[in-house]
Amino acid sequence: MPIVRIVGLTFLAMVAFAANSILCRMALADNGMDAASFTAIRLVSGALVLWTIVQLSPTKKPKGGDWWSALALFAYAAGFSFAYISLPTATGALLLFGAVQATMIGYGLYRGERLSKRQTMGLVVAISGLVGLMLPGLSSPPLTGAILMLAAGIAWGIYSLRGKNAGDPSSVTAGNFLRAAPIAVLLALFLFKNISVDTAGFLYAVASGALASGLGYSIWYAVLPSLKATNAATVQLSVPIIAAMGGILFLGEPLSLRLTIASVAILGGTALVISEKQHRS
Repeated sequence: MPIVRIVGLTFLAMVAFAANSILCRMALADNGMDAASFTAIRLVSGALVLWTIVQLSPTKKPKGGDWWSALALFAYAAGFSFAYISLPTATGALLLFGAVQATMIGYGLYRGERLSKRQTMGLVVAISGLVGLMLPGLSSPPLTGAILMLAAGIAWGIYSLRGKNAGDPSSVTAGNFLRAAPIAVLLALFLFKNISVDTAGFLYAVASGALASGLGYSIWYAVLPSLKATNAATVQLSVPIIAAMGGILFLGEPLSLRLTIASVAILGGTALVISEKQHRS
C-alpha cells in the first residue's frame, strides 16, 4: 500500500475514533438525547454497516465474535454514553484512553511481563496524570461521569484483549456488534420513560455507529497490516487530542490548564511504555 494512502487512511481512522466522543457529546449535551437511546442507535447502526461490509467482502467470512466480547462491547458503549451526559469531550476521551491503556498494561503485568525502568517511569507519569485530573477542585470532572468513563475504558480494554487472537477482525467486530445491539435496545426499552430523541440527535447517533464506528473500524483494520506495531500503538495517542480539538471547535468547550497538564502526563507516559515495549519485542 502506498505510503500516502497509509497515512491518509490512518489519519481518517483516528478522526473517526475521536468523532465518537464529539458526536455523543453533541447529541447528549446540545440536543438533550438520552444516553440509552444513543447507545442503542449507535450499536444497531454499526452492526448493520459492519454486517454489510462483511457480506460484500470478496472473501466473505462467517460471522465471528462471541457473547462475552459482545457484553464487553455493550458495557463500553453504554458507559461511554452515560458518562458523556456530564463530561466534556476532551476529558471523557482522555479518561477513556487512560483506562484502556491501564487495563491492557495491567493484563500484561498479570501475565508476567516486566517493565523496564523507562516503562516504569512512563507508567508512574501516566497514572499521576490520571490522579491529578481526578483530584477535587474547580476544574475536576464530575465524579459519576468519570467513574462511568473509566469503567467504559476498562470494558474496551477487555474487549480489545479478547479480540487479539479471535480471527478476522471485520467478521469478529461485525458479530460482536450484532450480538451487542439487541442488549442495547433492551436497555433503551427498560428506560423508555427517559427516552428523548430528536432528528439531530438521531442522526448524530447513526453517524457515530455507521461512520465513526462501522466504517472507522473497517478502515483501521484495512490499514493495520501496513503499520509497524510501534506506529499502530503510538498513533492512537492522537485520538484524545483530536477529540479535544473537536470539543473546542464544535462545542465551544474550554481547555483548562489541569486538563492540558494531565494530557501531557497521560499521553507522554503511555508513549514511553508503548515505545519501549515494542522496541524490546
